[in-house]
Amino acid sequence: MTGPAVSAAQPVPAVPVRDGGLLAVHAHPDDETLATGALLASWAAAGRPVAVVTCTRGERGEVIDTPAHRTGLARLEGDGPALAAHRETELAAALAALGGASGVVGHTFLDAVDLSDTRPTGVRRASTERFEDSGMAWVAPGVAGPADDAPATAFARVPLDDAAVRLAAVVRARRPVVVATYEEQGGYGHPDHVRTHDVAVRALALAADPGAPVPGEPWAAELWRAVTPSAALRAGRRALAAAPAARDLAARTGLTFPDPDEPLPPLARHDAELRDAGPHDVAQVDVAAVLDRVLAAMRAHATQVQHVTPAPAAEDPGAGLLGWYALSNDVLAPVLAHELYLVSPHLSPHLSPEASREVPRAPGRTSRRAGRR
Repeated sequence: MTGPAVSAAQPVPAVPVRDGGLLAVHAHPDDETLATGALLASWAAAGRPVAVVTCTRGERGEVIDTPAHRTGLARLEGDGPALAAHRETELAAALAALGGASGVVGHTFLDAVDLSDTRPTGVRRASTERFEDSGMAWVAPGVAGPADDAPATAFARVPLDDAAVRLAAVVRARRPVVVATYEEQGGYGHPDHVRTHDVAVRALALAADPGAPVPGEPWAAELWRAVTPSAALRAGRRALAAAPAARDLAARTGLTFPDPDEPLPPLARHDAELRDAGPHDVAQVDVAAVLDRVLAAMRAHATQVQHVTPAPAAEDPGAGLLGWYALSNDVLAPVLAHELYLVSPHLSPHLSPEASREVPRAPGRTSRRAGRR
């Protein structure tokens, strides 16, 4: 499927791209773009192998269809199979945009990974059963929690190894040097995001373990967890509220601005914490270098993302505001100048998701946070 047009002359960004593949693991279609879009586009622009694993099809997502953002698809909301099918097409278009003319982004849904010939003991789900969107409820501004009516087939309720063994098989097959996903609280608390983080941690441990019942040869990869500096996020929100073009858009469409002083979601990290991590434990991606690709991918997810707009050139780029967009909550969000990742070196084969909540260190490296709680 052909995605939105992007420039074939897109420059290769100054990003820590490695001589190997990248695998991003996400809960729903659109997360790959909103959480790791610049990383994926950067890797593709550099000509390196890039792939995405999506854990659900977003069956329980809301659908944006308003006078200011007409999609004509409001009927899909509440119709899980129909919405899932449509979001698959949006995802394909977004991945084409992120890959651009110079790169291809591979993709698989996690429940489509076939283990029928080598099914480990205890992994119960058949390959024909789907991992479904768990739904969510807002529990605070910008923070989500579990939905009260999550179905038994919801991804958040899937036994850990039912999902992790499948992802470990993908890791062994693709042999990436980096696996990227959310931080341990799922970015903003969505139960599927939290589960995806835990599945990724467990899968990397299984993939590296020679004794694990996973097809393929053992393989170790770094874990990159998406975070945002809290100071940059607050500054971006202030710059957004002050941008004349954004204010005009809000006045015409009824969109609102986030409060820069409100408590931030879990993905926001204090600068002191990021400095304490050390330069080798944080990776920064230049969004401006691949901005056209990222915005085109956002637009591809039209049922989920609205009013994707680059910041006018005349507006001050010093605030790190490259553009803006809104989700179904009708609150504008800034597109910041950088994506940031906490880097965990190759994970121990015996690491649990709970243990990963303290960032593991490579052998021989001393953690500056040792002893802190």
